[in-house]
Amino acid sequence: MTSLRPITPEDDSFLAAVYASTRAEELAVTGWSDEEKAVFCRRQFDAQSAHYREHYLGASFQVIEGDGRPIGRLYVARWEKEIRIVDIALLPEFRGAGIGTRLLHDLQDEARAAGKSLTIHVERFNPALRLYERLGFKQIEDKGVYLLLRWG
Repeated sequence: MTSLRPITPEDDSFLAAVYASTRAEELAVTGWSDEEKAVFCRRQFDAQSAHYREHYLGASFQVIEGDGRPIGRLYVARWEKEIRIVDIALLPEFRGAGIGTRLLHDLQDEARAAGKSLTIHVERFNPALRLYERLGFKQIEDKGVYLLLRWG
């Protein structure tokens, strides 16, 4: 069973590991040492976290838990006319099990009930893009590396 809880300072190392797991495939071809990859990922995670805190004031930053243990993160901004999925990521061993789909369905239900659109920025080559399309998200903007998708 999955649940959500607010992030705490104690979650920092876990959240950095979730971030690093989302970059593992692209970093595998760099020829960098494990230490160089770890330093790079930590710096990128810190920069991303600072960006999210600055640009998504009031957003909910939550840890996804499975059977009481942390397995991912879900960051959501709720605005007047839109719900923005800022970030959703699961550790690799929990991907493909329907957890993300259930969370996205919950957000779709919330958006529908509130009469709002549901949006997310997705990297063009992110394998999850197929999931979003299958759930009815449509591209509304091409921002180069990122696509802005909307549902509803």
